[in-house]
Amino acid sequence: MNRQERKNMIEFIERMKDIDRNSFLFMTDADIEHIYSGIYQDLIEHSE
Repeated sequence: MNRQERKNMIEFIERMKDIDRNSFLFMTDADIEHIYSGIYQDLIEHSE
């Protein structure tokens, strides 16, 4: 994942889950992608 993708995912997660930006400092790209995917899946399921 490039820097812009990571930044966009973090901003999305922050808005949706109200997580502090400092919490992401020690997360790997895989951790962030996992959280992002879970939130995105929830949004899709609730919109149907």
